[in-house]
Amino acid sequence: MTARILLVEDEPSIAEIVDFALTSEGFQVVWRTLVREAEAELAATPCDLTILDLGLPDGSGLELLKRLRRHSEMPVLILSARNAELDRVLGLELGADDYVTKPFSPRELAARVKAILKRTIRKPPDAGETGQSRRESGFVVDEARAIIRFQNQPLDLTRYEYLLLKTLLAQPERVFSRAQLMDQVWPDPAASFERSVDTHIKTLRAKLRDIDPNNDPIRTHRGLGYSIRVRDASP
Repeated sequence: MTARILLVEDEPSIAEIVDFALTSEGFQVVWRTLVREAEAELAATPCDLTILDLGLPDGSGLELLKRLRRHSEMPVLILSARNAELDRVLGLELGADDYVTKPFSPRELAARVKAILKRTIRKPPDAGETGQSRRESGFVVDEARAIIRFQNQPLDLTRYEYLLLKTLLAQPERVFSRAQLMDQVWPDPAASFERSVDTHIKTLRAKLRDIDPNNDPIRTHRGLGYSIRVRDASP
């Protein structure tokens, strides 16, 4: 199935370059120039990925990203002329999957889009599988639905929180360095920052405490990274 890409960009010359680069790779591109047009498009027809400029005529791309992340885990690639580290960190911490600065290489942009989609579009479960992983002392990972339950309650997780927790649960007690977690979770680790791991671990812990205030299964290993403790579920 052809991936449908929403491009939110108010500069026609940039939009034409992006459209040509992506359609040449077989993607379907829908171009919108305003925040309200983008939101209307997403409400009408789901997309597989959004490429988002930050400076739009009727609003901020970051504000649009924040609203999207309240209800959607659709991949978002920011394409912006803002190249300061603070802007990149903020965009990634708000939930962007990648950040590309202008001017840019159209071939590299297409490669980044393909890398994101390869990691984020879920494969259907094999025949006969339930899609539900083994129970790990209060945790149940349902990969088919991209849901993790803790103490029988579904966790309201962002994409990165879900992937981080799933990675830790796949190998309980193993200490993952920040770099290893970034390699597992972020589409382009080189474009992200290790502090992003700490930020998402902090929010993960808060969500786990909301369900069980006395249980903090995620361990911090100073100077090394993180692991998850799996208690024996038997009495």
